[in-house]
Formats: sequence, structure tokens, C-alpha cells
Amino acid sequence: MLDASLEPRLEFVTCASPAGLHRMAYWEWGDVANDQVLVCVHGLTRSGRDFDTLARRLAGRYRVVCPDVVGRGRSDWLANPAFYTVPQYVSDMVTLIARLRPASLAWVGTSMGGLIGLGLAGAAALARAMLPLRPHAGMLPPQDGIRLSKLVLNDVGPRLETGALARIGQYVGEPGVFASFAEAVAAMRANSETFGPHSDAQWDQLARFVYPEQGGQWVKHYDLALAQPMAAQTSEELAAGEQILWRSYDAVDCPILIVRGEYSDLLTRATVEEMRQRNPRAQVHEVRGVGHAPTLMADDQVAAVADFLLA
Repeated sequence: MLDASLEPRLEFVTCASPAGLHRMAYWEWGDVANDQVLVCVHGLTRSGRDFDTLARRLAGRYRVVCPDVVGRGRSDWLANPAFYTVPQYVSDMVTLIARLRPASLAWVGTSMGGLIGLGLAGAAALARAMLPLRPHAGMLPPQDGIRLSKLVLNDVGPRLETGALARIGQYVGEPGVFASFAEAVAAMRANSETFGPHSDAQWDQLARFVYPEQGGQWVKHYDLALAQPMAAQTSEELAAGEQILWRSYDAVDCPILIVRGEYSDLLTRATVEEMRQRNPRAQVHEVRGVGHAPTLMADDQVAAVADFLLA
């Protein structure tokens, strides 16, 4: 049951990077004492509030936690933009999970959020594999480490199409300052046609937390320097990263739901088929009439993800 009146709590956790300490904000739904935790992580330039509709649907079952990844929303910006990378984001999520102390941990990741989930799953699998190699008297049993109970990958996989990355890279570093919220919404709609059909109210909701008001103007919520490490990536680094992501994906030992937009240019049907073949725990849901990426706001999209997580 979706309770439209439900609102989240805003919390913060302090994390570390090689450049120093930073705070990561997270939006929390449901009973704080519930140890069945669902972490929902947004795409590259989006916000933890992207998951409001899904969180309202699932807050009766899960403690739903939706971080603003560092450099976005209510979180701090990094002193050194070079660390706006998946390994840093994974490190921040490990700190968050240590704060949450879940008995069960499910994950929903849209685009970049899915890559972070894969990175976390791969790091956790490696840690479990390394335990027998360095036994000691005080070591904890493997089951006390991080382990995902379910994983939703929303329009992302280990292989990222370079054309889509180039398209995304074109707008990430562009300034966005508008004289009114209506102008900000119009600009976002123009840049987000691949999200598919939405009502005016839904577009307003999608823009509300990514174009906050500042000094009488509406501005992008994120650090434009996010574009710097993207632009600096070489083809060799992208290829090496893909191999790491495939190994991480292969190591996932929980049920996986792959959600793909029918017209996605980031996640191809061929990649989805390879993902299905390489990991027998994977199932696929394709969203008609949508590109990159499904926003998980429409009833059918919410139902597909909720049914998987509640089963």
C-alpha cells in the first residue's frame, strides 16, 4: 500500500576520502528500528529523492534509505573532484551500512547507483574469499560481513555503451542557472526525454530536488566538477573497469532483477542477455516506451520492483 502522505527523515553520516572528511546525506523512510534495510542509490546527476514513490510503497516492509551520493543534493562536495569515482562511492556506502547495521540488506541502483551496488557486491565477495587466506583468532565469521539479499539493477550492467557515456558527458559539466522553477523544469524535460512519458506533476517532482532555489535563482544541485574524472577516463581504463564489473556481477549470489528501458542506449539487449546467461539468479523486466533510465515512478515500474523485493 502506497501512503502518499509519508515523508522521509534527513540524516547525515561522515565519510572519508584521500582528500579528507565529508558528510553524506541520506533520506530515510519507515521504522528506524527495522533491521530489514533497502538502500536505493540514484543515477549520476540525480538525487536520493528520486525514489520517493518506491520508498512510500516499501516503507512498511523495509527501512528504506536513499542517499544523496557525495557531490549531490544535501551531501558535501569533495575537496578533490578526482575522487568522484565508483570506488569512493562504494567506500561511502560501506560507512553508511555500518551506521545502519542491517540484518538484511537489499539494493536498488539506477544507472550509477547500480554500478555502486555491483562494486559493493564485488568487494564483499572478495573479502569473503580472502578470509581463509589470513585466519586469526579474533576474526569474525564470513556471515557477519556485507551480503546483499536482493539486487535491482535499473538500466545498467557491467558493459556501458560508449555512445551513451558520451551523450551523458555532454551535459554533466554544463552550468544550469534559471530565473524560475518553471524554466528549470522545462530544461530538465528537454534533457530527459529518454525518461519516457510523465505527467506535469511528475516532472515537477523530478526537478524539485535537482534544481533547488539559491539566491532567487534555480541551480543544479550537484558539483559540476563531477564531469572531470569522466572526461579524464581513457578507453583502456573503461575496458579494465568493465572486466572488474563483470567479475563483480558474476560473484553476486542473491536474486537479481535487471530493469531495462526498451530504448536504452546505455544497456543493450545483448548485454542483458549475457548477464542472464552468466548469472542464473538474474531475471529481466523491460519497460516499454522508455530509454535511459526508468524513473520508477509509474505504477507498472513500481509494481515490478516492489513485487521482486517483497517476494
